[in-house]
Amino acid sequence: MVRLTLYGISSKLGFTYEEIEDMKVAVAEACNNAVVHAYEPGNPGQMEVRFEQIAGGLRIVVKDFGPSFNFEDKAQRAESLHDKTLNEINVGGLGIYLMQALMDDVEVMTGIGTEVVLTKRVTRSEEMV
Repeated sequence: MVRLTLYGISSKLGFTYEEIEDMKVAVAEACNNAVVHAYEPGNPGQMEVRFEQIAGGLRIVVKDFGPSFNFEDKAQRAESLHDKTLNEINVGGLGIYLMQALMDDVEVMTGIGTEVVLTKRVTRSEEMV
């Protein structure tokens, strides 16, 4: 449902097919992180998704209300994947990096729950100007 809503909103705002697909992957990853990491198995919780039109783009906010973590500490301890084989890479932990690669800006705020803010700006080709 989130991806379908994202498609409808972003296509009306003038995003390209490629930009929309990138945003769909990023928002799916943010939602997946909330589902997998925010709450204990068998203990359901809430997730809030907001779409905000900004000047020249779109901001997507994914928020959970589960126990939080120290994002800055975790980001500093993350290892580089450069020169590693697929067998040396641990499953998980790549979501934030994937979101950062696909979006123009990614913010992670922790405290009461975790809030991930994904921002994408519309790129206009010279033909559209």
